Amino acid sequence: MSSSASVDALRGAPADPNALDPKVWPEGAHRDADGRVVVGGVDVEALAERFGTPLYVVDEQVARSRARRTRDAFERAAASVGTSATVYYAGKAFLSGAVVRWMTGEGLAIDVATGGELAVALAAGADPSRIGFHGNNKSVREIERAVGAGVGTIIIDSEVEVLRVADAAARAGRVQRVRLRVNSGVHASTHEFLATAHEDQKFGIALPDAPRVVADIRSHDSLEFVGLHCHIGSQIFDAAGFAESAERLLAVHAELSAVAPVPELNLGGGFGIAYTEADAPAPIEEIADGIARAVAATCARFGVPVPRLAFEPGRSIIGPAGITVYTVGTVKPVPTDDGWRHYVSVDGGMSDNIRTAMYGAAYTVRLASRASDEPAALVRVVGKHCESGDIVVDHDWLPHDVAPGDLVAVAATGAYCWSLASNYNHVPRPPVVAVAGGSARVIVRGESEEDLLARDAGLSDHDDDAHGVTA
Repeated sequence: MSSSASVDALRGAPADPNALDPKVWPEGAHRDADGRVVVGGVDVEALAERFGTPLYVVDEQVARSRARRTRDAFERAAASVGTSATVYYAGKAFLSGAVVRWMTGEGLAIDVATGGELAVALAAGADPSRIGFHGNNKSVREIERAVGAGVGTIIIDSEVEVLRVADAAARAGRVQRVRLRVNSGVHASTHEFLATAHEDQKFGIALPDAPRVVADIRSHDSLEFVGLHCHIGSQIFDAAGFAESAERLLAVHAELSAVAPVPELNLGGGFGIAYTEADAPAPIEEIADGIARAVAATCARFGVPVPRLAFEPGRSIIGPAGITVYTVGTVKPVPTDDGWRHYVSVDGGMSDNIRTAMYGAAYTVRLASRASDEPAALVRVVGKHCESGDIVVDHDWLPHDVAPGDLVAVAATGAYCWSLASNYNHVPRPPVVAVAGGSARVIVRGESEEDLLARDAGLSDHDDDAHGVTA
């Protein structure tokens, strides 16, 4: 269970189960005169009537504002130590054509991890030179497509990729910029980090191997080595882990700089957000300043110039901008050792938010279609799937009179919910709606049962097996 979830399990009943904590809910979210939750100037009851539930809702202005604030924070922090910074939006958190345009419109570059994410970014008009391409197992076809499209930087994740990228670039007649992903031995999550000597994960290479792999990269005329890359974890609340990781990377950076210039250092992302009132991430400005100071001090100690810096936030930008709206189907009081827990079943579940089941993630839920003066009742919000672990919100409080037909909203679902959504139990994936200035529009169409049936070749009019054709 995550640190956030462990703390969340200790929360007592709130003084007001209708309250919307501004650090958890999208900026400007509030209740109208009738008690309905309003996001982006639109009340959730109107959204549910128009688009149905479950429904992902993203406040465009909040997403843009957080992107702008993050870019400004890192650019100012970098300038204060005599360098510059590039902020890449980490598309894996949530990527769509609209989101790409929001992020690039606010001056961010785009980070992608698969050919599919690259296709979305390119189709949405992202400048290829401002795209970074990650992935621990990029296919040759994906690499060729990235090189051919003019992707600005490909992140080398393993030794075998050196030759693959070099060959693709040589055949395309271009010099491809690359970074090398390394493991610093620093593991960070929430407000804690652990520094170790060894790594056991699928991403990157061991830091001591970097000089040898960089020498290989530099031996290819079709490659330009621009710097090291490291990602130390997710849901990180302060700068301490980044500072430790930067110190380790810069020792190797200095060694590499003695051979040839190394203009960049990419310290990844993983900046945390508040999922519950117990979470207290530091302001992004404080984190940016702390990282920049640590990098500058370490560079001074090693006698090397401060490199250009790059970062890859995703969750911290899009996560707080999103909520998910559900309709309550049943409410089932269940006795526990110290009282009662109400199981509130909704019309979605682990198919639209797998993070609780996968990570033990903690979330905040509120009655959304009305307010209530009833006392708070301990609830577990669960889905409709045939799994006992189908839990959306493990532990929170709702008014005691929560009932079938009510709308409930779960906060901070903008990141890693739609991205990880599935069709488990043949449940169609919900639409994503953007709200801004009192209007709403679909930015990702939802699925229907007809969509699911259409993909089933065994149900089509031209069933291959029916005509004697087998795989």
